[in-house]
Amino acid sequence: MSAIMIKEFRLPDLGEGLTESEILSWKVNVGDTVALNQIIAEVETAKAVVEIPSPFAGVVAALHEQPGTVVEVGKPIVSFEVEDAAGVKDTAGAEDTAAAKDTAEAEDAAAADDGGTSPVERGAPTPTLPRREPNLVGYGVAPEPEGHPVRRPRVFASAMATDAPTPAAPAASATAAAAPTPAVHNGDRPRSTPPVRKLAKDLGVDLHEVSGTGHGGLITRDDVRGFADKAPGVEAVPSSVPPAAAVTLPPSGVRETRTPIKGVRKYTAAAMVSSAFTAPHVTEFLTVDVTAGMELLERLKASREFAGHKLTPLTLVAKALLVALRRNPTLNSHWDDANQEIVQFHYVNLGIAAATPRGLLVPNIKDAQDMGLLELSEALASLTETARAGKSTPEDLSHGTISITNIGVFGIDAGTPILNPGEAAILSIGAVRPTPWEHNGEIALRQVMTLSLSFDHRLVDGEQGSRFLADVGAVLRDPGMVLTMV
Repeated sequence: MSAIMIKEFRLPDLGEGLTESEILSWKVNVGDTVALNQIIAEVETAKAVVEIPSPFAGVVAALHEQPGTVVEVGKPIVSFEVEDAAGVKDTAGAEDTAAAKDTAEAEDAAAADDGGTSPVERGAPTPTLPRREPNLVGYGVAPEPEGHPVRRPRVFASAMATDAPTPAAPAASATAAAAPTPAVHNGDRPRSTPPVRKLAKDLGVDLHEVSGTGHGGLITRDDVRGFADKAPGVEAVPSSVPPAAAVTLPPSGVRETRTPIKGVRKYTAAAMVSSAFTAPHVTEFLTVDVTAGMELLERLKASREFAGHKLTPLTLVAKALLVALRRNPTLNSHWDDANQEIVQFHYVNLGIAAATPRGLLVPNIKDAQDMGLLELSEALASLTETARAGKSTPEDLSHGTISITNIGVFGIDAGTPILNPGEAAILSIGAVRPTPWEHNGEIALRQVMTLSLSFDHRLVDGEQGSRFLADVGAVLRDPGMVLTMV
């Protein structure tokens, strides 16, 4: 007969050497029976909100910390009553606090979202999943599969992902491919990306009822919003412009309010003070006639390739920045003070400052230098939606090499942005405004934007910063200039 024993679960290091996290909420109560990998708590680190799964199957014996409490890494937060028969390894030790992801599941999700094929579909031998011990980083633990394959075989017909083997469908004609492809409600998951599925969930939209207008019937954000606008009883679609922060009026007679400094605000404050007083900032400004660039965006929106994709001035600026970095690589570097070295990055992890309910976050697009305009637009939309939903991971917020902050969405023309710590430059883009401007020897009403570039003068000389800013402006002024710059 199995004995009952108490297992303590200690707060793990959730990434990047963070030393503490705040308990936001418990998803279980004392006495509840929990399953392996069941979400038991939601915690907030200095960078992200993370869901914590249970490393054990058993009964909750005690909750050691209350919501709102800031807990140091390694401190017990919950105890479980578990049977001492399965021989489950205690994961509360410090040696088990390293991050570990289920690579097979990640590849499967990527294949489903990108319309690709998994190793099963390519005819590779079906691997078996070895027994994994519980870990402490929020990814949970996989029970022993006893010989089951890592992934179910999956076949794609007309670029539509399905969750079970089906006969391959004949190739669709060019005319049929151009038309929106309705999602088939036969138990298969409609083809979409994770941010689109989250948006549909938030709006109460069943993706099986939505017709995809993207490539190969891919359901896009605009498809979901359009369906939500027409469907009765569905929540209103949120505006693309960031909403103003809700203001709560204090009770009558209260003259001041004190709020503890913690979470994102604490991390942001420390990072900005460190950056401002460590890196010698220089800021330059350039006002540009971006009429041609805005006209290009409108043409692209009307094209078949970009149908259903969100194209904004930020998309074009991001691409212009990537082009300019090829000619001015010093702006994509890092000052390593500890080793007295200048680190030149040969990749671009493009940070995008996002205003979220939790505060300012700067998640970054990994390897943005390899992306075309279409991929960049998808990555930008996904990144900002994830950040505003509070689902950015520590990895999303780490290892950036250069950043953009879009103050134009708030109607602001220019500013002097502070560098994201560890980066050599940050580009601020202002609002696009109709402005009287000299054009072809005459005064005309043109679309005008102001760019503000702050850079670390230890890494970037004035000439280099000026050339970079001029190159960004040249692409926005005349997108055809890209042909002369790459």
